[in-house]
Amino acid sequence: MSRRIAVLVTGTVLLLVFGVVGTLLPVPYVAQVPGPTFNTLGDIDGRPIITLEGRERNDTSGNLNLTTVGVPQRPLTLVGAVQGWFDSEVTVVPREQVYPSGKSEEETQQENRKAFLTSEQAARMAALSELGFGERVVVQDLAADSPSRGRLQAGDSIDSVGGTATPDTGALSAALAAIPPGTAVQVGYTRLGRPGTATVTTGSAASGKGSVLGVIVLESPYAPFTVNIRVDDVGGPSAGLMLTLGILDLVGNTDLTEGAVVAGTGTIDPEGAVGPIGGIPLKLISARELGAELFLVPADNCAEALRNAQPGLPMARVASLDDALTALGDLRAGRPARPC
Repeated sequence: MSRRIAVLVTGTVLLLVFGVVGTLLPVPYVAQVPGPTFNTLGDIDGRPIITLEGRERNDTSGNLNLTTVGVPQRPLTLVGAVQGWFDSEVTVVPREQVYPSGKSEEETQQENRKAFLTSEQAARMAALSELGFGERVVVQDLAADSPSRGRLQAGDSIDSVGGTATPDTGALSAALAAIPPGTAVQVGYTRLGRPGTATVTTGSAASGKGSVLGVIVLESPYAPFTVNIRVDDVGGPSAGLMLTLGILDLVGNTDLTEGAVVAGTGTIDPEGAVGPIGGIPLKLISARELGAELFLVPADNCAEALRNAQPGLPMARVASLDDALTALGDLRAGRPARPC
């Protein structure tokens, strides 16, 4: 065998080996792709994303879609990473950016899910505050061994304890501190807009002073109906803005879209401030494929969004819930949105 042929054979074998290794060798990177979008006014598998108890839903005519980023579950190989770097619809990022070191994928997913549930709560509070409902002491959950179980429930506002008004958590704590544990007290509450009274035998406070009702409470806007949100496959806080708008469309006095398809993203806090998120380039792709007529961009993501603008997809800069409502009003009126 000549030297030239030997070199060619050796090179071919090495290329084949590298090719096989490249398709099998995992790398410390993760591929992100455009994820599914969910219309907050619609349903998933026949079940509405937002449901109301104690109030009829408004008829709606358009879409308010939250957008997501997908992460394929299979390990990323060297070849896959290289392909992703040259694909405009794939983002390759260090694995630690998605799954922080020291935490398993399951732990990270649980934390992301917890963040989503927190964003649900913030969305409810922001929407009800925008609708003008005042704050009360509202039950969020009951302890496993709660003496209030079967008497109070999540969504109730606690209006008084033992005849003492409890307009805020400070008043509730003071009233309970003056009551010995094991006392049967009358708790005045409001449930779905209707007042009621329950007799609760108090438990002992962890401090050893006063009593507890065994409930987790929060000062939040109270409405004579409850809002429930169900999106099982989404994690993280970035759905907050679109969930808030979905609630407002379903219970407010304005058809926010008038038949238009709107998509967006962004965190929200109970005061209505909209915060930045990750994955904006991929979310813009999802919105374009959806056929969205407007994309709501958190103000702090505008520079990145402009670098990754999608043809035919107008973008509106939003720093607050009021900005988002203004952008939707401009869309309904046929005015251009406030750009990034």
